[in-house]
Amino acid sequence: MSTPVDGSPAPVQDAVPETHDAAALPADLQDERLIASHGISGAVSAFTSRLRSGDLGSVPVVVGLIIIWAVFQISNSSFLTSRNLVNLTLQTTSVGVLALGIVLVLLLGEIDLSIGSVSGLAAAVLGVTFVNKGWPLVLSLVVGALIGLAIGLFYGALFTRFGVPSFVITLAGLLGFLGLQLLVLGKEGTLNIPFDSGIVKFATQDFLPPAVAYGLVVVVVALYVVSRLRTRSARAKAGLSAAPTSMIVIKAVALALVLFVPVIVLNGDRGVSYMFLLFIALVVATDFMVRQTRWGRSVLAVGGNVEAARRAGINVRFIYLSVFAACSTFAAVGGILGAARLIAVNQSSGGADTNLNAIAAAVIGGTSLFGGRGSAYSALLGALVIMSINNGLALLSLDSSVRYMVTAGVLLIAVTIDSLSRRSRQAHGRA
Repeated sequence: MSTPVDGSPAPVQDAVPETHDAAALPADLQDERLIASHGISGAVSAFTSRLRSGDLGSVPVVVGLIIIWAVFQISNSSFLTSRNLVNLTLQTTSVGVLALGIVLVLLLGEIDLSIGSVSGLAAAVLGVTFVNKGWPLVLSLVVGALIGLAIGLFYGALFTRFGVPSFVITLAGLLGFLGLQLLVLGKEGTLNIPFDSGIVKFATQDFLPPAVAYGLVVVVVALYVVSRLRTRSARAKAGLSAAPTSMIVIKAVALALVLFVPVIVLNGDRGVSYMFLLFIALVVATDFMVRQTRWGRSVLAVGGNVEAARRAGINVRFIYLSVFAACSTFAAVGGILGAARLIAVNQSSGGADTNLNAIAAAVIGGTSLFGGRGSAYSALLGALVIMSINNGLALLSLDSSVRYMVTAGVLLIAVTIDSLSRRSRQAHGRA
């Protein structure tokens, strides 16, 4: 040890900490401020940590759905039979497609109150053009969907150009397009769609053969495993943390159970309907668009903080236009599917509690009313909850008054959970 010129002892240098362990960690976990988690126990710990901080995800709605099914099964043993569950999937589809559009609008922190009227108008156009005018079915379907698209673009233009609140725009649309629906139908009252038409067969009679349904489940699980393994490999090559193979296997097994069990039950009666399969495909495609594309990330950014998104270079006007257009298009498609399932169009199509069910489904499914948080799967889960309540109460021969009150209670609970979880996320720095 060297001695300074003045003879005083040299200061002892602090020991340099070993950095080998830190360097061995993936690049995204080397910051000592991060809590690194490894393996299955780490994944469980991270999941419970998210729950404690208010990041509940779909847990409340899944638990609620299990409770609802258990209560109705105890009250009526016919509820969980194959026949009733097939009917439930058919009932869920049209409401779920409408809810899918509401999810997108809620991600922006906005609302659309006119989806019922838009769906009724699209159904009326289908009935008049296909049944009365003799148009080709494909042309009638395309025109109905394009009407929804045009309405959404009109909403988006009013919102972005003049700053009219979406609540006011769509409330006016609710009344205006309801009137237009009545004008289109005229004095016809009820139009019966031919039972042998393609759209009616698609909505009521077409079901996957059991072997095809099981094969489709195998394909989905295989694609999931391949996708996860490719993602794991890519992250490992980039020096980032990656899910362990054991966790991928566990998730794949869970996915297989979630898919195989319902398919087995549904195949006990008519099977998986083409219409419900279309709804699932729309949910998966929408979820991919929201989570994996630049457009979807922009939607979440605008819903989280519109001014920050604008300063980041996002085309906010285009995002609003595209989301309103998608919402109204989903409403038109849902209205057409609903009319096909009922094999009729009338002045009450899209009316009654259609708006209530679609908006409630999106919120109950876990989409936040405050914008920026939600998933396309919220529409699926929420629609299952709403239609399970309707279906179960119908089996118990209870009238609409009870159904409205029960649905209102479930909606209030969902909004309260959303508000409390948001407060908890803010307190834990996750908002």
